[in-house]
Amino acid sequence: MDIRVIIPTYNEKENISDLVGQILALPINAGVIVVDDNSPDGTGQIAAALAAQSPRVAVIHRAGKLGLGTAYIAGFKKGLAEGATRLITMDADFSHNPSYIPGLVELSSYHHITIGSRYIPGGGVRNWELSRRFLSWAANAFARTMLGLKARDCTAGFRCYHREVLETIELDRIFSNGYSFLVEMLFKSQRAGFTVGEIPIIFANRERGTSKISQREIYKAMYTVGRLTLGRLKPKPQLDVSKLPPAPANSAADSSLPGQPVSPD
Repeated sequence: MDIRVIIPTYNEKENISDLVGQILALPINAGVIVVDDNSPDGTGQIAAALAAQSPRVAVIHRAGKLGLGTAYIAGFKKGLAEGATRLITMDADFSHNPSYIPGLVELSSYHHITIGSRYIPGGGVRNWELSRRFLSWAANAFARTMLGLKARDCTAGFRCYHREVLETIELDRIFSNGYSFLVEMLFKSQRAGFTVGEIPIIFANRERGTSKISQREIYKAMYTVGRLTLGRLKPKPQLDVSKLPPAPANSAADSSLPGQPVSPD
């Protein structure tokens, strides 16, 4: 596998060096693509220095805060152009521990999309106040109910995609931009017939830096779910199955497989 880990950054100077170092030290040959939105704290310059030290690190410098969704798309396009067969997305603040990456990649042998999930047995969160726990649970329940999503953690940003998924989904036509981008990607992927699997992770609240989640993002996500709910009335797209990697028919019933498989819609 040719793997790229895409990390959107804005003011993550306290985390980016350690995070990239831990990813490069994993027992998989993964490259890193940092997508920096002109961080005023110098994160982009730190990432550029890391790229100068290792050919496995690349940086996309953007003019300003252009949104999480467009950062992912920029990283996807670069990774695809470089020939990556697996593309992983994760947060820059160690909320997603890089030690889970090999598990995501392993499960991707059986599913087109794999998710590091807080909401399957063995998963959870750490250092979250009760109000945030409830809000996250409610957002997932709302998205799953309204959109018919099968994944337990619909808003997770810790994912591994087969390149075929990203080549099939029309990335430039994804309307959502912020964290609601994650819901829309999962919705479109499920409707296209791609299979999803989940592994349990512990999501730890950041220890360094400032959270980027705002109340505005929550409202945008609710709007996105409403908009996509109307989209469920449209006919499903026809998937060219000849382009897909094999997804074993017995994967949902094979208890020896890692993680928790999710059946397609």
